[in-house]
Amino acid sequence: QAVGGVQPSTGSATQSGTLPALLRGVNFEQRLGEQVPLDATFKDETGKTVTLGSYFGKKPAVLILAYYKCPMLCGEVLSGATSSFKKLNFKIGEQFNVITLSFDPREGPALAAATKQTYIAQYGDRAAASGGWHFHTGQKSQIDRVTDAVGFHYKYIPETQQYAHAAGIVMLTPTGKVGQYFYGIRYPERDLRLALVQSSKEKIGSTVDELLLYCCTYDPDTGRYHALIGRVLQLVGFATIIVLATAILLLYRSEAKAKGGPPQAA
Repeated sequence: QAVGGVQPSTGSATQSGTLPALLRGVNFEQRLGEQVPLDATFKDETGKTVTLGSYFGKKPAVLILAYYKCPMLCGEVLSGATSSFKKLNFKIGEQFNVITLSFDPREGPALAAATKQTYIAQYGDRAAASGGWHFHTGQKSQIDRVTDAVGFHYKYIPETQQYAHAAGIVMLTPTGKVGQYFYGIRYPERDLRLALVQSSKEKIGSTVDELLLYCCTYDPDTGRYHALIGRVLQLVGFATIIVLATAILLLYRSEAKAKGGPPQAA
């Protein structure tokens, strides 16, 4: 998290006494379960007026808050997210949407369109992503409704004409509620995949994904999934029982075949 390379703290707590004055109050506050304002209105990259709610109903979405003229950090966030999206077996526009929103009200659709071209090209699958990854600009009153809902606290620095802001992305459920946070500029694809599966109420993904969700718990402070040892041991024990039962059955059948009939009970 930064402005021009200065690093504020991450997560729900900010120790303001240890931060420079310009970074105090700049953080990503945990607001899990909060509803984003579906009636908030913005301009998409084509200049069309859209409501945030038009992207919800069936699919989870990844929200990326980034202003397009950011000299460093926002580009790193977008590049990190793009890199993770490329490694997922899910496709943008098919299993999930991506909503990028500039929090700089001075920016407009032309800049959003140019930024979209850059990251769609990095993603590589234009056909799928063009209709599922949307870049927006808007008025400050509408922007702040979204940033307040997800706990994204940022600050404009007049001296540099830049913003002090946090780094991360937010997972939103198909109903537009905050599901999970991923901090920093790199997002492990396994964690991102599990977050999409969980946010979709397991309507996407495989049986393996569901087993991984059973064995892992999401840590909101780190934005990572961690193994639950108890559940892992349960699955290992269950698998051991299946293996032993299968082995006994195979031995029983082998003995029966060798004797030409079923073995006699003792």
